[in-house]
Amino acid sequence: MESVARGGTRWKRFAVVMVPSVAATAAIGVALSQGALAASFSVSGQQFKVTADHLEGTGFDQYGAVDSGKTGDHPVAVVGIDHAKITNLCQSVVVPVPVFGDVSMTLKAGAAGGPKVEATKLYIDATDLRTTGTFNKVDIGVSVDDTTKGPGPDKGDKYLPGSFAQQAESVDFRDVKQTAWATTAGTFKLSGLHMQVQKGKHECY
Repeated sequence: MESVARGGTRWKRFAVVMVPSVAATAAIGVALSQGALAASFSVSGQQFKVTADHLEGTGFDQYGAVDSGKTGDHPVAVVGIDHAKITNLCQSVVVPVPVFGDVSMTLKAGAAGGPKVEATKLYIDATDLRTTGTFNKVDIGVSVDDTTKGPGPDKGDKYLPGSFAQQAESVDFRDVKQTAWATTAGTFKLSGLHMQVQKGKHECY
């Protein structure tokens, strides 16, 4: 007999859809942190949203690239940061589940007053970024091949050699809101991690 919650929700069917994707995400994260897998993969057909109250980064660069997936190619602005500290991180993705409807998976970490989220060799493939930003010792218009202040182009990125880029020794972003296709990191320490799965749309913004 299937496990059924109030309202007739078939949770076993829901678990079959969601658990493999969660497990796959965790496996990729472990492989990346151990250096066993290059940070290059086919992106899913869905973007996700990320917010943060505060991001402090040292070693910054930004350049244009293309993320490829089964739904086609997607132009992105890649943000690379050598070391980042993040306060009040929220990440959300809405998954349309056949018959069941929309399901939201939300991840939160680094609450104010506690340890911050920390990441090294962080790459964010974004299509939209809204923030109040301060850039220290910034160079705008440098060739992507000649960036030296940040982690440099990721090995798996598809970018045009010699194309436009910018870099800075450090950055300070406040009230961050972004939409992205992918995020990769050498290490990602999520203090106070809380993951929640809910019916309907429950996005970070």
